[in-house]
Amino acid sequence: QVQLVESGGGLVQAGGSLRLSCAASGRTLSTYAMGWFRQATGKEREFVAAIRWSTGGTSYADSVKGRFTMSRDNAINTVYLQMNSLKVEDTAVYYCALERSMKLVPLSSMNAYDYWGQGTQVTVSS
Repeated sequence: QVQLVESGGGLVQAGGSLRLSCAASGRTLSTYAMGWFRQATGKEREFVAAIRWSTGGTSYADSVKGRFTMSRDNAINTVYLQMNSLKVEDTAVYYCALERSMKLVPLSSMNAYDYWGQGTQVTVSS
């Protein structure tokens, strides 16, 4: 089993920055990738960013490209999401997710992931 714990959410003004963290524990040795998704009130959960564990290669949703950066620290099994130039429309609960082994689905799909965290609220005020 794998446990994921997100932190770093909060309230920030538009144009500000936040850094989210997601610490993975348990059986993480064979991690293939981790991702961040978000879900705004009344909307479906959507892809934000993903990182391949072995290479560090990243991918981003168009809506956050150039503003958000995902990174990882292999030594402590933690991923980060640095969010800059935040907009009101970035308000959502942010979830991290972990893919144990590569599946034939894109990392932008929720179906790629085996484990999910509980989420952390990010609120951007105008």
